[in-house]
Amino acid sequence: MFPKRTDLALEARELWQESAEKTTRLNGVKATKQRAEGYPVTRVDILDERGEKALGKPRGTYRTVDLTTFWQRKSDFFERAVRAVGGQLKELLPGKGPVLVIGLGNGAMTPDAVGPLAADNVLVTRHLIAAMPKHFAGFRPVAVFRTGVLGTTGVESAETVRGLVAEVQPALVIAVDALASRRVGRVCATVQLSDTGIAPGSGVGNHRAALNQEALGIPVFAIGIPTVVDSATLAADLLEESGITDYDGEALQKSRQNLMVTPRDIDQQVRDLAKVVGYGINWALQDLEIEEINALLS
Repeated sequence: MFPKRTDLALEARELWQESAEKTTRLNGVKATKQRAEGYPVTRVDILDERGEKALGKPRGTYRTVDLTTFWQRKSDFFERAVRAVGGQLKELLPGKGPVLVIGLGNGAMTPDAVGPLAADNVLVTRHLIAAMPKHFAGFRPVAVFRTGVLGTTGVESAETVRGLVAEVQPALVIAVDALASRRVGRVCATVQLSDTGIAPGSGVGNHRAALNQEALGIPVFAIGIPTVVDSATLAADLLEESGITDYDGEALQKSRQNLMVTPRDIDQQVRDLAKVVGYGINWALQDLEIEEINALLS
C-alpha cells in the first residue's frame, strides 16, 4: 500500500483503519469525540508500544480541533475558536510554573510561518513580572522566542531551545509549528495539540532534531496547524476517491519529490489561525478574557 504522509494522529488512525480488516481492533489506541464551543474535537490517546507501532507516533495524547466552520465566520467564531483551542491546551498543561513558547518555522515562507505568527500574538510577561512584581503578580511568567530556520541561522532549532531552557529554566515548553495533512479539507481547518513534543520542519518536509521531554528535560507541548499536503499523497487519495484503487503505488512513490500543495489564499488563512493559536495560548495561561488580551496586545 502506498505510504501516505500525515503529521496528524487523527489521520494516522484513519490510515490504519483503511489498511486493516474492518473486524480488526486497534490495540493500544483510544479515540473519543466531543465538542468545544461548537467545534468538533477528536482525542486520540496512544497508550503503549502497540499503539506507537500502529500509528507511527510516540505515546501520549493528541487532540484535534476541527475549525472547518471557522471560515463561515458566524457569530463569535473567533472567540469560540480561541476558547476551544485554549480550553484543550489548558487541560494538557500543568497549572503552575514559568512557560517558554517557541515559534518554529520560517516567517518568510507563508506555509511555514505558523510558529512566528502565533508567537506575535502571545503575551510576554516574564520581564514584566521581574521588573514590577506587585503590578503583575497575577500573571504567569511567559517568555517567547522565534527560532528561525537552519538555512538562515546556521543553528538547529533544538540547539537554540536547549540553550534557552538552560538559561530561562521554564517549567515547560509550548512549541508551535506547521504540519502536513493527508487531506486538503483539513489544511488550515484543524489544530492539533499534543503532550509529546514535536519535530521542527515536519510540515514542510524538512524534519530536524525533535523537541521533546527526552531532549530538553522538561515537558514539551506541541500545537500544530496543517498548512500543506504532500503531492503524492494527494494524488493517491484523488485516485482512490475516483474509484481507482489498482494504481501503481511503487511508481508513485518513486516519483515522490519535495513538492507540497497549499491553498491559494494561504496567507490570510495562516494569519487568522496563527492568531487563534496565539490567543488560545494566552487564554490557557493567563486569567484573562479575550477583550483583555486584545487590549494588552494592541
